Amino acid sequence: MGSMKESKAENGAAAPSPATNGGADPPTSEGEKNTPKRGRSVVSGGTPLEVGTRVMCRWRDQKPHPVKVIERRKILSGGPNDYEYYVHYTEFNRRLDEWVKLEQLDLDTVETDVDEKVEDKPVAEQVMPAVIVYLCTVPAINLKMTRHQKRKIDETHVEHGHEELDAASLREHEEFTKVKNIAKIELGRYEIDTWYFSPFPPEYSDSSKLFFCEFCLNFMKRKEQLQRHMRKCDLKHPPGDEIYRSGTLSMFEVDGKKNKVYGQNLCYLAKLFLDHKTLYYDVDLFLFYILCECDDRGCHMVGYFSKEKHSEESYNLACILTLPPYQRKGYGKFLIAFSYELSKKEGKVGTPERPLSDLGLLSYRGYWTRVLLDILKKHKGNISIKELSDMTAIKPDDILSTLQTLDLIQYRKGQHVICADPKVLDRHLKAAGRGGLEVDVIKLIWTPYKEQG
Repeated sequence: MGSMKESKAENGAAAPSPATNGGADPPTSEGEKNTPKRGRSVVSGGTPLEVGTRVMCRWRDQKPHPVKVIERRKILSGGPNDYEYYVHYTEFNRRLDEWVKLEQLDLDTVETDVDEKVEDKPVAEQVMPAVIVYLCTVPAINLKMTRHQKRKIDETHVEHGHEELDAASLREHEEFTKVKNIAKIELGRYEIDTWYFSPFPPEYSDSSKLFFCEFCLNFMKRKEQLQRHMRKCDLKHPPGDEIYRSGTLSMFEVDGKKNKVYGQNLCYLAKLFLDHKTLYYDVDLFLFYILCECDDRGCHMVGYFSKEKHSEESYNLACILTLPPYQRKGYGKFLIAFSYELSKKEGKVGTPERPLSDLGLLSYRGYWTRVLLDILKKHKGNISIKELSDMTAIKPDDILSTLQTLDLIQYRKGQHVICADPKVLDRHLKAAGRGGLEVDVIKLIWTPYKEQG
């Protein structure tokens, strides 16, 4: 994910090591002088690297990693040939893309892969004032990676979640979002490195860091503006109704129509950590469920999910996000479970909005597995898919696909039969992992939207 630290800390960045060669011409042997290798480009005389160039780059672990130059921009305080480069680490997910200095690049390893000459342009992008709603869960990444963590990054290297886009639209999306416009945000006591592009209004395109009010989610360019705002802001929790309180955890329901600015700001914030294609220009159609940790200073957002007020497809969740400082604590599983508790209150079956990303499917498949197998372990006698759906609010299609994936269902005499061997169930439950924080349904006080007002 990139580094994350409390905003008071000022020394979290890794100390830079000496430049590889100070930007000078890479050394060549006598034979190389007259017969340059195909596909190689010698950076000489201060000539900047072209977009598309592949080279080794020193990452935050102080080790070289292969990158591709995505964009370049002139350093305002430097000379005419002083540039910094936006690079994609080809081993890792796009969330780790970043701007780097020339001294981080090993110019001995330069290989060109330039499709066309591009004009130098500032990092500022023309963006649409759009609101993004998305479905995926995003894992945290530590800079000091274990072998297991490295494998997790490799598993998520390929970008998914754009299945309904044709080739031309996908290229347009990738071109539009290829460079992160905001590098960091400050939210409450945390400073967080962002992961992806978010279409903030054009007047914020020259800001590498934004400061968010953690209660109303208004965002500013400077710390001083945030401090002035905090002296005036009366909110100590998200706007809307508190529908759940258990210990230090609270859930607030925010109506996008009643709190339009908050809903739009939430989507701008969320898009910094979500790489997805769906743009919604109107938050009026959505309800937002904001999960908070509460203390004597107020209720601090840790994550949220959204859902359509009226869904013909029985979608009970449109977008889900746990903010990076709070990941790996079970909050994502809690949000999924909470969405199904709301469906039970509505007397409906529910399912997440499609298409699911690979990681989204993995998270939901884990939830469905734990819920269904726990029932099968305790249940005596026969039970049907319909009965399981009535008990869990999980859509029958999702139940069937989950049990089929686990090889727990067979087709006999014209009907599906669930084969629930206790040892097999235990093995699958163990593989599914822990269920995370539990929703105490007794403490959920909520009226479905259709019955309000």
